[in-house]
Amino acid sequence: MFDWDDLRYFLAVARHGSTLAAAKALGVNQSTVHRRLMALEARIGQTLTRRHPTGYRLTEVGQALHPHVERIEEAVASFERQLAASEQALTGTIRVTCPEPLVGRITQSPLLDLFQARYPGLRVEFVMSDRFLDLSKGEADVAIRAGDLVDDVLVCRKLSDSPWALYASRSYVARHGRPNDVAALDHHLVIGFDGALADHRAARWLRTAAPNTKIVARNNSIPGLIYAVKSGLGITPLPVALGDAEQDLVCVVGPLPELATSWYLLTHPDLRQAPRIRAFFDFVVDQIGIMRPILVGGSQPRA
Repeated sequence: MFDWDDLRYFLAVARHGSTLAAAKALGVNQSTVHRRLMALEARIGQTLTRRHPTGYRLTEVGQALHPHVERIEEAVASFERQLAASEQALTGTIRVTCPEPLVGRITQSPLLDLFQARYPGLRVEFVMSDRFLDLSKGEADVAIRAGDLVDDVLVCRKLSDSPWALYASRSYVARHGRPNDVAALDHHLVIGFDGALADHRAARWLRTAAPNTKIVARNNSIPGLIYAVKSGLGITPLPVALGDAEQDLVCVVGPLPELATSWYLLTHPDLRQAPRIRAFFDFVVDQIGIMRPILVGGSQPRA
């Protein structure tokens, strides 16, 4: 079978009468036009053009095929116009669920402005909750989540790895010093995980790594943990992206490889091919250069 793209080169030579003029019209090298034209003739087993002193002329076969190829060109152009129109005509809302602290980082980035510029009829609505919303039940359309995947039915795309570290406030370090390593946590005050976070990977790690530490407070949300650490209550594990973003906090130990998690973009397979969901899903994947700093932040502890 021949390559449909080779037809463009045949049409250009037919219209302009030479491979040089065709190359200028297509914005390619003359050798490319000649090579692609020869490839087309080889695949179909017919000579379509002949070289004359004044340029290229169509053979009898080339003349017979010329109008058919023009109709193919118009069909492709019509398809491209329809595709562009359908993208512009996309309307509706994409309900995105993700951790609350992530919302601020996303809205402060250029991600949503770029999405809006490409799809002016689409709107992103954040659905925030202290629990994982059920995409299978329609509680949200798309999820951005970190951690272990527990639902193998969902369509997922890994976005990035997420490092974690131990953080304390500057005021805490001034009063109590900073631990040299994880084992030293037994001699410090620690903020623990509760409620929806009680079985979080970091909570399980903390119970194992520092079983004798003094828990002075517990919280059931990541924002709550951040506020508690900023108040000077104690030390707690946090994602580096969030901990490093807080000027009042200091990374005291880490990043900790055993706490590293992965960020995923998720949706239900029934929604994956819905035009508005496909547009958002593919856009986020294409903008991975913007997404990674949002999800990961800096990895170097601040002094």
